[in-house]
Amino acid sequence: MHTVALYLIPVPLGDTPVEQVLPPYNREVIAGISHFIVENVRSARRFLKKSNPDICIDSLTFYELNRHTPATEISGFLEPLRQGCAMGVISEAGCPAVADPGADVVAIAQREHLPVVPLVGPSSILMSLMASGFNGQSFAFQGYLPIEGSERTKRIKQLEQRAYAEDQTQIFIETPYRNHKMIEDLVRACRPHTRLCVAANITCPDEDIRTQPLCEWAKAKYDYKKTPAIFLLYK
Repeated sequence: MHTVALYLIPVPLGDTPVEQVLPPYNREVIAGISHFIVENVRSARRFLKKSNPDICIDSLTFYELNRHTPATEISGFLEPLRQGCAMGVISEAGCPAVADPGADVVAIAQREHLPVVPLVGPSSILMSLMASGFNGQSFAFQGYLPIEGSERTKRIKQLEQRAYAEDQTQIFIETPYRNHKMIEDLVRACRPHTRLCVAANITCPDEDIRTQPLCEWAKAKYDYKKTPAIFLLYK
């Protein structure tokens, strides 16, 4: 019997087989949960069926938490947990509550002293850092950078400055169709020998993790147009 808690349930980052990236213990926990707070109901149902093929999907209750969810509704999602039922949080990919709206419901649970249990699973942010060769002692995740040209350039230069001044790895993301524009903007705004790592499709069969100076990225051939990627900048 597992503890009654809010379980943060990681999912694969792509079409990777569940057993390749998630421990069997996660399946045991899922089997004891009937209430899930999810970013997308359809993909959550698909994941649960892959993870636990014998699960009765129609007997489960889903609460959808994404950027469209009114803030006033979120606290109510935790009512089953308050009544003594274990609950799970599932995001679209990777680990819930990391660069993810699930953080909002976790914050409420912590304020109310409700147990929160993170389960083991793939985090694209940490896995990209592991493979980059950059400073893993000091790093910062910056989320999305500004889209507008001058603001974007200013932000990129600020992050590069922090990488040098603080010896800190700067990590950020971009919408896949703007990945190439991101690399071009970094090449244009940063010093030629500042290093960039692009970590694309982590854990998937076509995983591509590449670290090189921006002067080499300027000449490199790559295709990240429709690929989820993490960008890391370091001196």
